Formats: sequence, C-alpha cells, structure tokens
Amino acid sequence: MSSSRVESLNAEAGAPVEAAAPTPSRWRGRLKGLVVPVAILVLLEIVVRIGWVHSYQMPAPSEIFTTLTDLANGALWKHISASLLRVLSGFGIGAGLALLFAAWVGLSREAEAYLEPTFAGLRSIPSLAWVPLLLLWLGIGETSKIVLIAIGAFFPVYLNGVAAIRGIDRKLVEVGKMYRFSQRQMILHLFLPAALPGLFTGLRSGLSLAWMFLVAAELIAATKGLGYLLSDGRETSRPDIVLAAIIVLALLGKISDGVLAMLEKRFLAWRDTFKGNG
Repeated sequence: MSSSRVESLNAEAGAPVEAAAPTPSRWRGRLKGLVVPVAILVLLEIVVRIGWVHSYQMPAPSEIFTTLTDLANGALWKHISASLLRVLSGFGIGAGLALLFAAWVGLSREAEAYLEPTFAGLRSIPSLAWVPLLLLWLGIGETSKIVLIAIGAFFPVYLNGVAAIRGIDRKLVEVGKMYRFSQRQMILHLFLPAALPGLFTGLRSGLSLAWMFLVAAELIAATKGLGYLLSDGRETSRPDIVLAAIIVLALLGKISDGVLAMLEKRFLAWRDTFKGNG
C-alpha cells in the first residue's frame, strides 16, 4: 500500500498525520497560568521591601532567587538527583504493585473479599506512622525511604484502578462475549482502553503522593536530598533555603506530572470529551 494511501486512510479515521504546531491561543492559555505566580512574587517582593513583612520570616523573591543560584552552583544537583532517584524507584515499585492488585481485585470478587478489608485499614495509616517501623526493620539506608515512597504511591493507584475497572460499561463486556473474545482479548481490547482514564488519574495522584512521602522520608534520616535541604534550612534558621527547596520540589512535581499528562493525552487521544468553555 502506498504512503499516500496510508495517509488518506489516517485522515479519514481522524488520526493526525503530523503533530499540530502550538497555536497562538494555546500559547495564550499557557501564559495565563503564569499570571497568578508572577503576581504573588511581585506582591511578596513589594511587601518585604517596604517592611510590612520581616525578611527573616519571609525573604524577598529576589533573595530566594539568589539562594537558588548559589545552590545551583553548589550541591543542589546532588540533592535533586538523590530525591529524583528515590521518587522514581518508589513510585515505580508502588504503582506497579498497585496495578497488579487493582486488576486482581477489580476482576475478581473473591480477591476483593480477601484483600479489600486489609487494604482499607492500611491506607488509613498516616505516612509518618510508617517511619519508625521502617527504620527498625530496614535501617536508615535507601531501602526504607524507597519503601515509604512506594507505600504512598500504592493506594491512590490501587483505588483508582479498581474503580476504573469496576466502572467499565457492562454492555462492553456483553459485546465482547457476543463476539466470543478470549479473556486476553477482553482485557486488551475492552477492559484496558475503558479503564485507562481512571488509571492515569490514579498514576498522577500516586506520583503526587510519592513526592509528599519523599519529604517525610528525607526529613527523618537523610544526608542528601531536597527533604534534607529543608531540614538543613530549618536548623540553620535560613528560610531562603527552605523556600528554595520548596520551589524546587514544586517544579519537579509539576514537571513529572506534566510528563504523565502528556502520556495521558497521547494514549487517550481517541476520547471526544468536554474541553470546557472559553
């Protein structure tokens, strides 16, 4: 089949032949997201400079930027790489296990009867309550930190995964049975596409909690990482370091969530959903 024929078939099916370039309206939408943070920074700079807020309590944004620049020329990248490796490892383990258990519980009422009461009790335990137990069991090394992050990522992915599977339209299952789909075909062609929106919601929630649990882990026992940087700023009475670490955490969380959002948009491009007004 010729390439022109393939392109025409793709166009008829609604599949884009090439990725569309960002439109001016899309750029305007992205710029609108900067309005609030820029306004907050300008307001903070003003109130600190005129003395309404003491700089030892809330440093001016320009001072925080200077601190970030100094850290970037020093140990900041070491802390970022340590935290990023912990988050990716913990999130990968927690989300992977969560997807397996979500598929098992979602597809089997028997598994739900055995596992759901235990999981319901475990997910109500606060993150800091796990810390002393993990330190006793696993010590203060990397393993305890990664396990704590995996626990944080597990439950949002598991809950959303089970809800996504149980929310699949029963008529789709009946259609699959009518066409005599095998169990593998049912999972790949019916269950997985129908459950993907809920699974991506769970993955994004789990990644967000992974960053939160990272801070809890690094505040307790760490010699490097952004949580350690937060603790160091507190102990040395340096709010500029604390705020610089918080800003870096926010940026890393936003970037990692943006990666998942792009994957979600790519894998769910077939959806025709409401985009909002204006």
